[in-house]
Amino acid sequence: MSTSSPATLKLGTELTLRGIVLGILITLVFTAANVYFGLKAGLTFATSIPAAVISMALLRRAAGNSIGETNIVQTIASSAGTLSSIIFVLPGLVMIGWWTGFPYWMSTTLCALGGVLGVMYSIPLRRALVTNSPLPYPEGVACAEVLKVGHAADSGEANRQGLAAIVAGAVVSAGFSIVVATQLFAANLAQYFRLPGGEKSGTTGYDLNFSFALLAVGHLVGLWVGIAILVGACIAWLGGVPYLTSGVDGAAEAVALFAWSKKVRFIGAGCIAVAAIWTLVKLAKPVVAGLHSAAMSARVRKAGKADTLPRTEQDIPIGTVGLITLACMLPIGFMLSSFATSAGLGDQLGLLVVGGVVYVVLMSFFVAAVCGYMAGLIGSSNSPLSGVGILVVIGVSLLLALVVKPMLPASTGQALVAFALFVTAVVFAVATISNDNLQDLKTGQLVDATPWRQQVALIIGVVAGAVVIPPVLDLLNQAYGFAGAPGVDPKKALAAPQAALISALAKGVIQGDLNWNLISIGALIGVACIVVDEVMKRVSGGKAHLAPLAVGLGIYLPMNSTLMIVVGAVAGWWFDRRASYKRDPAATRQLGVLLASGLIVGESLLGVILAAIVVFSGNGAPLALVGESFATAGQVLGLLVFAGVGVALYAWLLRRG
Repeated sequence: MSTSSPATLKLGTELTLRGIVLGILITLVFTAANVYFGLKAGLTFATSIPAAVISMALLRRAAGNSIGETNIVQTIASSAGTLSSIIFVLPGLVMIGWWTGFPYWMSTTLCALGGVLGVMYSIPLRRALVTNSPLPYPEGVACAEVLKVGHAADSGEANRQGLAAIVAGAVVSAGFSIVVATQLFAANLAQYFRLPGGEKSGTTGYDLNFSFALLAVGHLVGLWVGIAILVGACIAWLGGVPYLTSGVDGAAEAVALFAWSKKVRFIGAGCIAVAAIWTLVKLAKPVVAGLHSAAMSARVRKAGKADTLPRTEQDIPIGTVGLITLACMLPIGFMLSSFATSAGLGDQLGLLVVGGVVYVVLMSFFVAAVCGYMAGLIGSSNSPLSGVGILVVIGVSLLLALVVKPMLPASTGQALVAFALFVTAVVFAVATISNDNLQDLKTGQLVDATPWRQQVALIIGVVAGAVVIPPVLDLLNQAYGFAGAPGVDPKKALAAPQAALISALAKGVIQGDLNWNLISIGALIGVACIVVDEVMKRVSGGKAHLAPLAVGLGIYLPMNSTLMIVVGAVAGWWFDRRASYKRDPAATRQLGVLLASGLIVGESLLGVILAAIVVFSGNGAPLALVGESFATAGQVLGLLVFAGVGVALYAWLLRRG
């Protein structure tokens, strides 16, 4: 890896028209990919590094291209990896039968306003969590290194190698997905069975998804996060599910999946909630320090000494931040009013709107701080948005159940659930951008960029992403539907696991039938994970850990997501060890990151394209060449080809390294 420093690289003009246009185009493509992948697997991926490589490859011969311009492109495009996390909540309104689609202007406005607020919240957090923080920001640092290498004097070959890795990954994963769509290859290898002990013994099973995108996610999150996810999966499928299905009659698969979806995943919710609270406790001191630093900077500006601030410490002024925040809250209040009125909650309109706005202001900052910390610790791809979102939806649902519900007719229960989900969606839109923006600002810090220019760039990316999310959601809803939604075929429905869980929590709290015992068990598991994590870090000197959030994800994400992520984590660990013997280990490992990014993008974009074909053809399996009788052969072929292609890809990268 090149050792070029910002001082030896020309920053150049940062905000350029061509950079903005290229960033917007990449954002539109990656947003569509992330929406599909998030609904399928419950995870989204960071897009900064592939965006940086693509922009360097396209702009490397352009006159005046610089590291500053490329950094702005990746900053704009990074919004695709985060704003799309709104899918963790918004489909819940379809799942509970309140919406049949996604109203374009309301959905777009919600995403755009929330995203702009997220940028505003990240400004005081930058000083706490980036400037004065020891957090490693793995993706931000990696992106900065990619930018430095790409703009070094001898970077032509590095750019070509990186782009080749992304393209190869995208082509392979898209091609494999096409063959899966023909049904010549099975999509997964799954089996559910009774444990030894008789017909009424507990059930369990396995479900290995032949997904190169999930394999890539495992590579990106790393070995220890993969181990934590495996621990969570074992708690769910070797502990919770067998215990809860012991003595229950029925087919093994149906019994096991019912126990997991209706009971065990709430244990995961409790674990994730505790992990989020623990993160907030650790965050309190640096956040307060960051707010104080931002206030001191504002005083310097007011005293007419703004030019004394280093360029690399110039944020959007805190006064402007306050005005923009207020300006965003007014239309958010209008949206809450419109939603409540259309839901038949007009009798308590004032209370709902004022209370909703106050809740958005306070909870979105809380979630932004927690997610920003986690982004710095383990990267944006492992964002705890879904976890802290559990706290958000439980909080708003409890307030509605205790304060508003007694003053309304019993018939408004479903409307209150919908309102809780809508408020939670606004908070998500705010927090998700704040999470990723800190990663971008870390990259900017390392390449000597100007913070306020990056903040402006991210606002542009937010608006671009907000425009494309609703139509993609509508397309996927028409093609596949969401699991649990009225009238949807469960065999082809997208799992949307976070949206399913969050909507179930809202219904359980407001309707008074939530099983708090299961959440309490999960909370105890979370506490145990925190203790184990702290002990492991101290004993190993920080090398080994057991991320409590990842354990919770392993419990409540479906097995067809978690198992392949674990395989990917092990494969990535093996690849990194082999890369350490190469002439340039860091550059070789970076090729692995870029290959993984390509694998995710290719499969996800192909999924969106297939969704369009399904919708316009009216055929649920338009590319199928064989029927159910080929299923067993398809499993064998799928497993052999998937394993063979995966090994070949890693071997190819190691040769290029």
